[in-house]
Amino acid sequence: MQVAIAGNIGAGKTTLTKLLAKHYKWEPHYEDVVDNPYLDDFYHSMDRWSFNLQIYFLNSRFRQVLAMKSSGKNTIQDRTIYEDAHIFAPNLHAMGLMSNRDFDNYRQLFELMENLVGAPDLLIYLRSSIPNLVGQIHKRGREYENSISIDYLNKLNERYENWIKGYDKGKLLIIDVDLINFVDNPEDLGQIINRIDAEFNGLF
Repeated sequence: MQVAIAGNIGAGKTTLTKLLAKHYKWEPHYEDVVDNPYLDDFYHSMDRWSFNLQIYFLNSRFRQVLAMKSSGKNTIQDRTIYEDAHIFAPNLHAMGLMSNRDFDNYRQLFELMENLVGAPDLLIYLRSSIPNLVGQIHKRGREYENSISIDYLNKLNERYENWIKGYDKGKLLIIDVDLINFVDNPEDLGQIINRIDAEFNGLF
């Protein structure tokens, strides 16, 4: 069984992935942020490095999904292949930071990969307001994230909401992270676990 967590930068995906992996004894798969050779360059020169960065993420996520499927284990994934294709790449294209040629190339590659991997059994979307995202980003203090603008986060949030509105590939659970604190409050985490259990009862 595969569970995946989606959400904007700073929504709490990695933290919730860790907590749920521990609770359910699932194997966690995290986003490759530390070893990504393009991230730092991208944040300093987005138009030059946007295509390289998005191809790196797509490749890394595709490999991850294939590894998860072939492992035969119950897994949970921090960020999905869909977010790259429906949110980040189109946003860069719309901002004029990725050329039409590169975007078309990217999209064709994604569609090919999407046909091969299939959707997770359950998608958990962490919905968050911009002030909450900004607070979380500052709290974790990743240097390359310091230059992320409110406008950029806003555009991403709009795309997330549009994508989730039309998501029809499988079961979907939406969690409003402005209203709960699953990090410091065990009851809030318990609420999420109860909702996941309810979804699972419908899965089998």
